[in-house]
Order: sequence, then structure tokens, then C-alpha cells
Amino acid sequence: MLKITRTLGRYLATYLSKPRSDYQQHDTTSIERILQVIEPGDILLVDGNSRISTAIKYLTQSTWSHACLYVGAIDRSADMPSLVEADLNEGVTLVPLNKYEKYNVRICRPVGLTESEKRRLLSFVEDRLGYRYDLKNIIDLMRYLIQNPAVPARYRRQLLSLGSGEPTRAICSTLIAQAFQSIDYPILPKQNRAEGSEERHYEHRHHTHYVPRDFDLSPYFRVVKPTLELDFDFHRMSWRHKISADTTVA
Repeated sequence: MLKITRTLGRYLATYLSKPRSDYQQHDTTSIERILQVIEPGDILLVDGNSRISTAIKYLTQSTWSHACLYVGAIDRSADMPSLVEADLNEGVTLVPLNKYEKYNVRICRPVGLTESEKRRLLSFVEDRLGYRYDLKNIIDLMRYLIQNPAVPARYRRQLLSLGSGEPTRAICSTLIAQAFQSIDYPILPKQNRAEGSEERHYEHRHHTHYVPRDFDLSPYFRVVKPTLELDFDFHRMSWRHKISADTTVA
């Protein structure tokens, strides 16, 4: 039975990872500009174009369906600095940054990390290279591609509590959530306050409860937009204005 389940999981993974033909890239930022501002430890959120991306976007009500961690040039043989990601078919791997040059992306940066904390963060994900993707909930995701049932917003996060929790398996957002929790960096922590005290205590949510959009929503990550970081001045933009049909020309 286990063998049949794994075979079905691999088949569904292949099907779900195929790109859709109607994808549109709205972000015009070049990969060269991204390289000028991205730093090791940054999260790259991706607006994916695969079938599984459609299901994740529906359940999270977000444009971000995938998350990677930028680790820089750790592979000397690579032509371009790398990201660590958990891929549906390949598992946890290093991929070049330009893999996503045709996608809408967003950079989210943790604030205030020491060099030691940053090294621990990167080591955490690098040590997990080769782990397999966790397919535990893949059949559930298939249901949302088939019929897109109406699911109240308060239940969607529960439906995306992805993963079996096995230590050698991961999905994209849970891997990154674990990495940041390993250095006690907050994402969207629970806040508790003792009765009669103003002092707050924080508690990590379980890593399987995190989805890509949480890094965008988190107040502890700075959104970095390459265009604005690189001396943007809208006065230098050249506009072509079209004359509408109802405009009267003197």
C-alpha cells in the first residue's frame, strides 16, 4: 500500500508541477537589478505558474505560492548565486537565482541579524539539501484544482497545515520557517501576556502552519524593491501619451 501511495504521489507531483499557459509577468525588474540588492538570508517569494501554485494561491488568497532562501555563491561551479528551495519533484535543492527571471517575485529581508545568526540560518537550510518534498497533503490540494470549493477564510490555514512532520521531508515555506525559528527570529508569532502584567511573551507557531504569504505579511521582514533601492527617480521616465478619440485638437 505504501508503494502504491508513493507512486501516486510522484505521479501527482509531476502533474501538479506543470506550468500553466496563461501566466503573465507584471514585474519588469531584471535579474541583474535583483542581484544588486539581494543578500544572503533574504527570502524570495515567487508568484508561481504551476497547477499546485493555483491551489496554494486559492487557499491563501495571495499571489505568492512559493518561497526560497537566498544563500549566495556557495556553489563555486554555479554560473550564478543560488537559492535553496523545496521543489515538488526534486526535493530540497540549490537552484540559480535566474530560474525565476520570468516570474513575479518579491524580496523579504529579516532585520537585525548578526553575522553569526545569518551563518546559522544558512547552515540550517544547506544541511537539508537532498531532503525529499513532503507529499502528505498533495491529494487534498488536488481537490481545489478540480472544483475550487467555497472554503471560509478562517479554515484555509488549517487546510494548508502541510507536511507529515518527518524530519527528512519538507515543503518550501515550512523549511524556511524552521530555519528562522532555529535562531528564534519571529515570523508571525503568538503573543501571550501574563495576567496582571504588561510583559509580553512570544511563542512560535508550528512550522507546518506557515505559507509563503506569511513572510510578506510579517511585520518583522522588510520588503526590498530593487527599483526603489537603485536611485529611482520617476522624473527620468519617458512616457508616451496617447490622444483619446474624444479629445478636441485646436
